[in-house]
Amino acid sequence: MKNFKSLVCSLLLASTLPALAQEDPTKVWTIKGENTFLINQSSFSNWAAGGVNSFAGNLTLNYDFNYKKNKWIWDNKVLAAYGQTFQKETDWRKNDDRFVLNSLLGYEATEKWLYTFFLNFNTQFAKGYTFENDGNRSLISSGLSPAYLSFGPGIAYKESDNFKVNISPAATRFVFVTSPDIDETTFGLDPGKKSRLEFGASLDAHYKKDIMENITFENILKLYANYLEDPQNVDVDYTANLFMKVNRFITVNAGVQLIYDDNTKIPTIENGIETGRGAKLQVKQILGAGITYKF
Repeated sequence: MKNFKSLVCSLLLASTLPALAQEDPTKVWTIKGENTFLINQSSFSNWAAGGVNSFAGNLTLNYDFNYKKNKWIWDNKVLAAYGQTFQKETDWRKNDDRFVLNSLLGYEATEKWLYTFFLNFNTQFAKGYTFENDGNRSLISSGLSPAYLSFGPGIAYKESDNFKVNISPAATRFVFVTSPDIDETTFGLDPGKKSRLEFGASLDAHYKKDIMENITFENILKLYANYLEDPQNVDVDYTANLFMKVNRFITVNAGVQLIYDDNTKIPTIENGIETGRGAKLQVKQILGAGITYKF
């Protein structure tokens, strides 16, 4: 009987080993990645209603590097995206150009509340232009022009990786325009200056939810108020993404991004002539089907 009990205990212990190994309590880093290539194409031939042939391709690399040990967490997200649209009348033009680094270091105060220090960096890779009706173009941006660096202490509520909010009442933000070919006043800098210092309050929120099978809706909201100049004018950056999974590799993605920054002066073009610059709501939309690889 004693040998039988020992055998049963050994078998039970062996059956739990895979589960224990899978949980791996010593693992402190979690790494996730998603690579997406979207295609959008339309073609017309002898089409009575008319139409313009077009093709668009967008590549997005989205990676998360998250650390957790005892009461410490360190969440990092790196996003790189670039896309081009081709039409015969306009040739190639970019439709997406982003590099984003978000980092949040936190220490648990309670189960869902953390003391935090955040860092955000945003810029682009390539040159950007405004296009006039006569086909001429004007350079308005380029790599690291502009670039935004924000950091500061705060407090965060984190229910899960899909729902978290970080508030910083003492956030420092730098705006950089490094290229001598870019008009720095477009992004709120003084003439001849290559950087601008701001100090204020920021809010970063992220909410992602499966609204039905194979369909996920993601919301990303960033707010910033500059104490040093017009604190009532809050900068807004809101992104909504809809991910529809067809199978393991094929997805349909739709997204819209809304940005309002009263320091960014957007040119107004009328009859091929720039008539002025002012703060405007910036809107970007992307829709396409393509290949997504996750790990």
